[in-house]
Amino acid sequence: MRTVRTWLFFLSLFCCGWLATGWFNSASAAEDKEKSISKPAAVEGEIQFEGRGEGFQPEPPKDECPSTFGPIVTDTAIPIETGKFALQPTFGLSFTTNNFSPSWRRISAGGDFKSFGMSWKFTYGLWNNLEVYAVIPYIHNWASNVSEPGPRGERAADFGGLGDINLTFKYRLVEETQAAPTVSAIFSPTFPSGHFRRLNPGRLGMDQLGSGSYNFTTGLNASKYLNPFIVYGNLWYTMGTAYTSNEDRRPLVRDENGDLVEGDPVSTRVRNYPRDFVTVNLAAEYPMTKKWVALVELTSTWDAGRLIGHKANLAPAALLSIVPGIEYMATDKFSLALGVQIDLAGKETTANITPLLSMVYAF
Repeated sequence: MRTVRTWLFFLSLFCCGWLATGWFNSASAAEDKEKSISKPAAVEGEIQFEGRGEGFQPEPPKDECPSTFGPIVTDTAIPIETGKFALQPTFGLSFTTNNFSPSWRRISAGGDFKSFGMSWKFTYGLWNNLEVYAVIPYIHNWASNVSEPGPRGERAADFGGLGDINLTFKYRLVEETQAAPTVSAIFSPTFPSGHFRRLNPGRLGMDQLGSGSYNFTTGLNASKYLNPFIVYGNLWYTMGTAYTSNEDRRPLVRDENGDLVEGDPVSTRVRNYPRDFVTVNLAAEYPMTKKWVALVELTSTWDAGRLIGHKANLAPAALLSIVPGIEYMATDKFSLALGVQIDLAGKETTANITPLLSMVYAF
């Protein structure tokens, strides 16, 4: 397994090197493009930028790839056009149905839990073939009917705030042709802006909104128009830094009768070494009409050991989910998608059902 992770890591470094080279060449490439003869994209075989999920445009009009919203969770491969800007809010309300045990079994969640997520994605076409986007999430958690109460008997709690902020650079390495897919490399740092220290035991864990770790992701995105379907894929490798958190425990004390009972909770500092993880996402769109598009996604994360640094001391987790959805292309600048993310299998994590609504407006 370490050998596979090592190869993934060096592949990611190679992609990032290619990405850096593209940055320095992007200005001259943009000038060359302006000097070229202007023809319709369907004739030249150029990539179209009207939507998020467009693919190669071969000469026969009947084979033109339609503009689509693109997947909700799976990342697209075609960067936004230089100088263009897009805003994408995504809303989700997760209902926890079960927990997944270390042996992949569904067990009781120990209460009623739900979480509202609202993320704002800001995308800008920085240079030719290069886009940058930031994702700023807001999270609000609720718990009720909890089977293990807090230190003062709390069985319900809620908490909300900013989550971990993500910044992603996406550079197109290969432009789509009739035989080859679009392939892009990404580099994506995530910052621990979500609340994760000095947790209040009375909030029953609802006040943990972030991972506490700086995460660095490299990988590849791909997409291809296979008439009548548009298919997408992501393969990413993520490494996280170590971080310190507080762990609450209840010491034993003597009561007025001299018997040992649980005392007030105290906090101890714990050094955490999170596991690296691999993200594998697949998606397919089927344009039913010019306005309506059917969508299905299969998303997954898989924990591994740490490629470099201290040995991981957190339990490995995994999650596999499916996202059926529908897209509506309202105008050439505005579109929206509605889907439901259903967690199918996993370990050391929660199982949720999450209705999703996402919208894109291009400026």
